[in-house]
Amino acid sequence: MSTTSFSPTPAARTRPRTPLQPVTFPRLVASEWVKLRSLRSTWWALALALAFFPLLAAMRSSSIATIADQAPPGSFVGPAYVTSGVTLALLVLCGLAVVAVTGEYRTGQIRSTLVAAPTRLPALWAKLTVVVGVVLATSTVGVLTGWAAAAPWFDEIGMTVDLTDAEHVRLMLGVPLYLAAMAALAFGIGSIIRSAAAGITSVLGLVFVVEPAFAYIPFEPLQQFAAYLPTAAGARLVTSDSLGSIVTGSGVTTLTPWGGYGVLLVWVAVTLTVAAVLLRRRDA
Repeated sequence: MSTTSFSPTPAARTRPRTPLQPVTFPRLVASEWVKLRSLRSTWWALALALAFFPLLAAMRSSSIATIADQAPPGSFVGPAYVTSGVTLALLVLCGLAVVAVTGEYRTGQIRSTLVAAPTRLPALWAKLTVVVGVVLATSTVGVLTGWAAAAPWFDEIGMTVDLTDAEHVRLMLGVPLYLAAMAALAFGIGSIIRSAAAGITSVLGLVFVVEPAFAYIPFEPLQQFAAYLPTAAGARLVTSDSLGSIVTGSGVTTLTPWGGYGVLLVWVAVTLTVAAVLLRRRDA
């Protein structure tokens, strides 16, 4: 009796294994960017936020052109009109920040994300990095398009954007920094609440209802306290010394522009700390 030797066919041979790549923070950031950009709503939100800057800059500049000859020279601060769209952009970008962190809880995809990053916090910081980066880029482009849209009326109005003037530079650079910090605050609130609808309602209620209510109540202690709430404090960075703020109704100027921004960053840090602690302790 003879024995027949068996040689595996090419299909039966063991294929070489694809080496597994370690999960690093840059890869988590790249993954979160893919998730965010793959949503059609992201691009609609960014386009809407971006459109507010040139639209409102042109509207405000053209509206004051008719009365510019009646105002004394130097009455109009160019960056204050260039950045007129900041308030409406704030509304849209904060909503985007909330959805960026709550969307995975609605679909259940958060479980897969946390399996890939079992320590959890790197996934949270990766999401935050993407959100803040997108908001910074969008608002920077928005400021530049607002400048271009308002520029045709500069000569008629007698105003300009002077990048050698410290206040002008602060107002122009302050808008992206302010919007990025507010988006980070909204992101933290969304991470705590885990619901898009409740998160957006909470953020917009804080920004457009609670804080203005404190600012307009004719009671001095409450008005002083309102100046230290996140929106009012951070808005000091984008407040013109002569024209006041177009973001908040608080007229208290106890805080310096950068001091107010520092207070906003403290609010952001506290909110994100709470979000991080709850992410580690709660089930997905």
